[in-house]
Amino acid sequence: MSSNDPVAAFLVEAGDLLDQVEQDLLDLGKNLQDADLINAVFRGLHTLKGSGAMFGFEALAAFTHHCESAFDRVRKGKAAATAELVGAILAAKDHMAVLLDPAAPKGDAAGEAILDRLRAAMDDETAEPAAAAPVAAAPAKPAATGWHLRFYLPGEAMVNGLNPLGLIDELRELGDARVAVLRDRLPPLDQFDPTQCYFGWDVTLRGDVSRDDIDDVFMFVIDDMELQLEPLVAEVEAPAVEANPIVEAATAPAASAVPAPPSSSAAAPASPAPAVAKERPAENVRVPAERLDELMDRVGELVIAQSRLSQIAQDSSNAALRSVTEDIERLSSELRDTMMVLRMVPVSTLFGRFRRLVHDLANETGKTIELITEGESTELDKTVIERLADPMIHLIRNSCDHGLETAEDRLAAGKLAAGILRLRAQQSGGEVIISIQDDGKGLDRDRIRAKAEGNGLIQPGQVLSDQELYQLIFQPGFSTAAAVTNLSGRGVGMDVVKRTIESLRGTIDIASTPGKGSTISLRIPLTLAIIEGLLVRVGEGHYVIPLAAVEECIELSLEEDLRSRGRSFITLRDRLVPFLRLREMFATGTKPDVFQKIVVISTGNGERVGLVVDQIVGSYQTVIKSMSTLHRDVSTFSGATILGDGSVALILDIAQLVSIGQQQEERLRAAG
Repeated sequence: MSSNDPVAAFLVEAGDLLDQVEQDLLDLGKNLQDADLINAVFRGLHTLKGSGAMFGFEALAAFTHHCESAFDRVRKGKAAATAELVGAILAAKDHMAVLLDPAAPKGDAAGEAILDRLRAAMDDETAEPAAAAPVAAAPAKPAATGWHLRFYLPGEAMVNGLNPLGLIDELRELGDARVAVLRDRLPPLDQFDPTQCYFGWDVTLRGDVSRDDIDDVFMFVIDDMELQLEPLVAEVEAPAVEANPIVEAATAPAASAVPAPPSSSAAAPASPAPAVAKERPAENVRVPAERLDELMDRVGELVIAQSRLSQIAQDSSNAALRSVTEDIERLSSELRDTMMVLRMVPVSTLFGRFRRLVHDLANETGKTIELITEGESTELDKTVIERLADPMIHLIRNSCDHGLETAEDRLAAGKLAAGILRLRAQQSGGEVIISIQDDGKGLDRDRIRAKAEGNGLIQPGQVLSDQELYQLIFQPGFSTAAAVTNLSGRGVGMDVVKRTIESLRGTIDIASTPGKGSTISLRIPLTLAIIEGLLVRVGEGHYVIPLAAVEECIELSLEEDLRSRGRSFITLRDRLVPFLRLREMFATGTKPDVFQKIVVISTGNGERVGLVVDQIVGSYQTVIKSMSTLHRDVSTFSGATILGDGSVALILDIAQLVSIGQQQEERLRAAG
């Protein structure tokens, strides 16, 4: 489908609109009296209905009309917002998403069932059916109220897919409308452009119609069109105080306290036009994700080429070449940083998806669950955000089903009836830590051990730390659930969670306190594309350490290396810091340099570890390349990169490296 296809643009915007309606409905469920949220939901439904009809989605428009009508009655005070109504519109929102998919079956049974639920929710408040017309025309009276409209649409309205007849039909739904076409702006035939809209319309609308009703009709184009409005009221019903709100609602400055004459009303739409034109350049531009990925690949190739050029310049005595190389290095670095910013999105886009999930899980389990989110402004690479969605769904479902107790059990344990599920994001160096925390009953250590021993995962009586024991729940098929439910209990999902997180070069930590709850922390790198790294040499090979994890570099002489044999600790500012000899871990078979270096890194949980290398080459813009299929199981490395001379350097996975080093030290101590 072409990127210029208006239907494709509508589908994208309709998806965003449905997401916003869902968020507003979830907020409304917590405060059913919030008039702003009620109006926001109505506007969203009205926009979706009008847009759907405009682009040929008749089934969507017809279905959405019923939901819009229900909220129209709520906002006018004819019905009350209830939890049942919110639940019915949430279900209707899901059906609207189905109706947006041209390939999906459009069965009437599902839609009718939802409409029956909607009517039942509205019948609880009033006997008038929910599917009634949006606004019924008021009976004719000798002193009938209404409006006189005179409007011109933007010239490119029809090019953008707007059907003027649809607007006229909506005005007719509001009351008794008399319509006349204005032809005063038709150009000479030789200047006529068939794609432009030259006509205007003069409408006399009689009925009990508010200014908000008219604004809703022109919601899409009200900022760009010319609209003149005059109230139709009897002279005795038109005091001066009645004219001012009309003029103010049309965004015209109040010149006096007397009613505005027609000429003044005609000039009203002209005043806001310059302000709108000034704000328009700040609007966002939609770019397909595939184009960003392609651009990221090009930037990565540019960074590799720049590294090669820098190496050539270092071996050359040409001052001009070195100068140009420095400029290209600076520009490529700035381009890389700009590209990274373009790919970063706030975690709120991820957390926002789970509000509906928690809402539905609470209804399904019969529990009262309150979702709290923190650190939503923390940013992550968009690719990471997309791949985190499914793992977090599994973790949230387990917390709601297994972790949080029912209201009765919580009250019996001295807790509040409502369980708390907290999602938190925070940046730590080159990582983002996302935690899923609940205040439920916590993990049952004895039950996990019994299940693990029964499955042959551990030996009876084997000594394990809490962290090692909790990690067993990520084994395939592992489940401690007493019964299989619709939510969990089959032992499927947690092993997928671990594989997905590890594929993102991340780690999972679990902490739990019996009776108080559990916390699962996901440590995820900021990006999967380009990072700043520290290039080091160990033996004959080159490796990259993520620069965000590096704290400092110190020298380790041969004498100090020999003196530290057997304990692998150094004293750094009155603190003992353990270190790992990468030359021995990688079995290079080479002798150490006379003056080795220790790169002190932070593991992310407050610990500091040193990595002994032979040489520190310097900082390096690292374009991350995935490991081959044959090497994906090598957990010590998170990827590879291409150096300027065409050779390959492996990128160290700090967390896995430290974990392996600690296990080796434990084995050595046990052997000694």
